[in-house]
Amino acid sequence: MATDSEYDVAVIGGGPGGYVAAIRAGQLGLKACVIEKEALGGVCLNWGCIPSKALLKNAEVVSYVQRADQFGLSFDNFHADYTVAVKRSRQVVDRMTRGVAFLLRKNNVEHIPGTARIAAANAIDVADSDGQTTRVRARNVIIATGARPRSIPPLPVDGQRIITSRESIVADDVPGSIAIIGGGAIGVEFAYIYRMYGADVTIIELLPRIVPNEDEEISQQLERAFTRHGINMQTGAGVTAAQPDATGVTLTIEKDGASETARFDKVLVAIGVQPNTENLGLETVGVATNRGYITIDDRMATNVPGIYAVGDVTGKLALAHVAFAQGVTAVEAIAGEETQPLDYTFMPRATYCHPQVASFGLTEAQAREQGYDVKIGRFNVQASGKAVAMGENDGLVKLVIDANYGELLGGHMCGPEVTELLAELQMTHLLEGTTLELGWAVHAHPSVAEMVHEAALDAEGRALHM
Repeated sequence: MATDSEYDVAVIGGGPGGYVAAIRAGQLGLKACVIEKEALGGVCLNWGCIPSKALLKNAEVVSYVQRADQFGLSFDNFHADYTVAVKRSRQVVDRMTRGVAFLLRKNNVEHIPGTARIAAANAIDVADSDGQTTRVRARNVIIATGARPRSIPPLPVDGQRIITSRESIVADDVPGSIAIIGGGAIGVEFAYIYRMYGADVTIIELLPRIVPNEDEEISQQLERAFTRHGINMQTGAGVTAAQPDATGVTLTIEKDGASETARFDKVLVAIGVQPNTENLGLETVGVATNRGYITIDDRMATNVPGIYAVGDVTGKLALAHVAFAQGVTAVEAIAGEETQPLDYTFMPRATYCHPQVASFGLTEAQAREQGYDVKIGRFNVQASGKAVAMGENDGLVKLVIDANYGELLGGHMCGPEVTELLAELQMTHLLEGTTLELGWAVHAHPSVAEMVHEAALDAEGRALHM
């Protein structure tokens, strides 16, 4: 077995948390390496966040063509080629992965291809594609191995008829009909993409509404928009059996105690993720886990000195920007820098279907359950001059506020480009601003950002355009 030189930080996994941790380590003058068995950028860059946004942009363009008459445009023999959309998304991925590789080189971070297994608190065995093993020694180890799509017994994924987002993101065919199991962010994004390209789409969600983690009013807004898109939704329903064959899948769906069968060309399973903690050697050094996720403290440290964990593998929030923040925190803790605990409740959450969904903080129901005296500020998208000029009429901006102090407890939005509005709300919360101050801030007109301004004014009983 070959032995490599010792590093200050060895990162297992080159996804968002891992490569950002390594870059930050390089910036702080630490000798760092990233061990990645598949592709730099991880699931997010290669099979998740980035390619899906490219496909969503294509779908949005198609949606405008489908209602081109509103803009005085007409087409003969229009054809939307999904294979080109997928090809473009892969080109975007290629460009971004090369960018990550450049950033690692720029910051003197070594990229070690291979599969890692922890041999001791300061030693990692890395097996390359030829089966050769190299021992990497490091004073500190950061585990950033991420997560993979979760599956359940009634829906055995075969990669052909029953698929996950991993297969769906690279498939260049549009099924005639598809059932999407799970109405969370991944489910609704793919539902929009497939529907815009002509598929008959049905979302099956076990909970009473789609995007169930969002504020109830936001879920209702998205459901109405999806209904107008022609997307079928079965909520409060679960799949108890799936029978794939050469031409499709027959699902048994249970709702309100009754069962029925329905047939689809494909089934996309989008019911969450499970951590990649198997075969890592965690048991060798005694790293504590809970339901498979690695247990960490506010510094991202595990119970084993010198071993840290970041990203989806921690089970905090399966979001790339959370992994970014955790990666930076872990390395700064290693370097002896002052760190601040991350508040996962107030992390931004963004879903890029059309209309977009964006939120942070407490929903109205959560705020009331926690005993806050709550007041609400709302603004309807259809009252926004910019939104209407864009041809967008669906959505709502809703602010959840502590009535006693004007503190922003949560922001929940559905509408055009609302994911770009999260930063203003987050900064207001970070600086302990109130809705009164948010209402004082002059916003450019016309802009979609005015919707946040008007919702803040509404909370104070001063809304001007609604």
